[in-house]
Amino acid sequence: MKKDDALTESHRLTVRIPTAMAMLGLGRSKIYDLMDSREIETVKAGKARLIVVQSLHDFIARHRER
Repeated sequence: MKKDDALTESHRLTVRIPTAMAMLGLGRSKIYDLMDSREIETVKAGKARLIVVQSLHDFIARHRER
């Protein structure tokens, strides 16, 4: 089992960039663009950059078509 599979994404507070890419269906460059524009929130833990899962949910909520 991979480290990212230890908990489902819905129960995690943060995820690594590849997991966020899979969750949103976006490429690495777009994820970095969203991080740079602060549309998704990140935290730094040592050298690792983690993406706050709630910010992914918030991003989708802001950009949903009605």
